[in-house]
Amino acid sequence: MKIPSFDNHRGLYNSLNIILPYLIIAAVFQLISFYFSGYDYLNSTISPNTSLQTFITALATLLATFVTVLLFKKKLGREFFINIGFQNIAVKKNLLLGIVLGFIIMLTGFLSLLFANEISIQSINFDLTELLLNIGIFIFVAIGEEVLFRGYILNNLMKSYTKYVALIVSSLFFSLLHLGNDFISVLNLFDLFIAGILLGITYINTKRLWFPIALHFSWNFFQGTIFGFNVSGNDDYSLINISYPSPTLWNGGGFGFEGSLLSLLFQIIAIYLILEYYKKKNIKSNQVSIST
Repeated sequence: MKIPSFDNHRGLYNSLNIILPYLIIAAVFQLISFYFSGYDYLNSTISPNTSLQTFITALATLLATFVTVLLFKKKLGREFFINIGFQNIAVKKNLLLGIVLGFIIMLTGFLSLLFANEISIQSINFDLTELLLNIGIFIFVAIGEEVLFRGYILNNLMKSYTKYVALIVSSLFFSLLHLGNDFISVLNLFDLFIAGILLGITYINTKRLWFPIALHFSWNFFQGTIFGFNVSGNDDYSLINISYPSPTLWNGGGFGFEGSLLSLLFQIIAIYLILEYYKKKNIKSNQVSIST
């Protein structure tokens, strides 16, 4: 019987190997950001962080992500950014599609829950400064997490396994990242696992990060800043302030809409549509190749 060689699992080894260094480097960068932003993390329960402090911390975490990935890639330059998924191909189209998809899912979820009396609108609170800070926060979060989980981890896993096995494993990593979040539950973790599938489904076909970054940003921004849900258990500024008659499996409760059954349904539909798109695209490409 042939014993699988180490090289067959090098992608998994590389993916696991980056996690602890990333956590340490991110923690160091975050501590530095706490110091410069004046955030008293030792007494965070009586001194909650402001949007500006969150903005600075999110930027520090993004920098930590690039530093960590760079240490493992060991090469900076145009090739570094191309290898992790920043090719200059269909950038505007993919950014627009990602933003639109996130908006449609969140708008549909918000209206569905509103009409079903699962949520109610309490007030509108427009604050331009908070709005701009949240845009920055969610851009930093989207870029950082996509670079780490799709650009590095999924990319490496695809070198050792089929693209679908790699997608499943990377999505599991993505889900487990949120284990320490407030209000976390088994349903929330499974929802996040499916979110990892949705965010990675285009990457395994294109090796480009533009769509998942845009979708990730749009998902968080419209969910939290516009429609008032918590984002992965975090309650920050929102334009629309909502309340729940009671936390349910349909509205996601304190974790946010992304931890709900409704979110799970919408994500599965989106994954199916994307899979069908690439299936038809591959069939068309094969037909063109045969005819030529």
